[in-house]
Amino acid sequence: MLPPAVMQRAQSEMIDWQGRGVSVMEVSHRDKPFMAVAAKAEADLRELMAIPNNYKVLFLAGGGRSQFTAVPLNLLKEGEQADYLITGQWSKAAYEEAKRFRDVAIAGEIDMSQKPISLPTDIKVRDGAKYLHYCPNETVDGIEMFEEPNVAVPLVADMSSCILSRQIDVSKYGLIYAGAQKNIGPSGLVVVIVRDDLLRDDLVVPCIWDYTKQAEQGSMLNTPPTYSWYLAGLVFEWLKEVGGVAAMEAHNAAKAELLYGAIDSIGLYQNLVAPSCRSRMNVVWQLKDESLNEAFLAEAEALGLMALKGHRFVGGMRASMYNAMPLEGTQALVTFMADFAKRHG
Repeated sequence: MLPPAVMQRAQSEMIDWQGRGVSVMEVSHRDKPFMAVAAKAEADLRELMAIPNNYKVLFLAGGGRSQFTAVPLNLLKEGEQADYLITGQWSKAAYEEAKRFRDVAIAGEIDMSQKPISLPTDIKVRDGAKYLHYCPNETVDGIEMFEEPNVAVPLVADMSSCILSRQIDVSKYGLIYAGAQKNIGPSGLVVVIVRDDLLRDDLVVPCIWDYTKQAEQGSMLNTPPTYSWYLAGLVFEWLKEVGGVAAMEAHNAAKAELLYGAIDSIGLYQNLVAPSCRSRMNVVWQLKDESLNEAFLAEAEALGLMALKGHRFVGGMRASMYNAMPLEGTQALVTFMADFAKRHG
């Protein structure tokens, strides 16, 4: 979900941006008007996340999955090692892709068979590893890590589904990447935040994914996804207007508390993730009587409660409550869940 205010502004500017009689999609990415959009978007993101000056911020084409390949190619040369923490589907996918190109190993892995599902406590990073990759929020499994792994190597984090949802200390990370389509804007854009000392010029990387070359060119080595970048900038402006990341953190915590409270208190539903690592962004739950799944989804959709079907890998239900989802949306879902349980429980 994108903020309605952002969508309305984009609509009003669609064919007449800045009074120029054209859309932002129709201007050159290297002309001053769009360069100003790009510069402001970066400045606003730096302010929202308190990104230190010794980090580059890149706005690149592609989604988060593109970085499953780009990260090991940019941070490792042949013969160097890195380790991966597996906490769900996306961190596993990142590991599987990275091992096609470089020497990577599993530093720790969640045991999905144990209920409630808890985070791994024994993280073992190999001597000489150049980084530890992990995914703070696993959208499929409804698992979130609220504390960074305590390791002595640079952290690389896939924050595609939790960036800007809560405050973090960027200086604890070597590299952060995030596909835009959760909390930043539409698909087609990925943001990479990388510490200067990790940029290398001794590697062979396809130029479009080369962090060093893209940093040198201001993310414009190739024509970037300009409309997605423009919309991301509008979202950053909106976030500043509504109180920044601290306000979003409180907003998201309230939504999650409301929905998990309903799941835990209504006998028809269950959540199998330990409370300490339940995702605020993606709440996953099951109906104890799975024969009611289709009825639940059909009745919910009839009320305008959309996209509640769980991921095909895990089934059940899932409510994604990214920044732009208002508290009223969660309240409507909880009201429906209680009513459905009364009639079917």
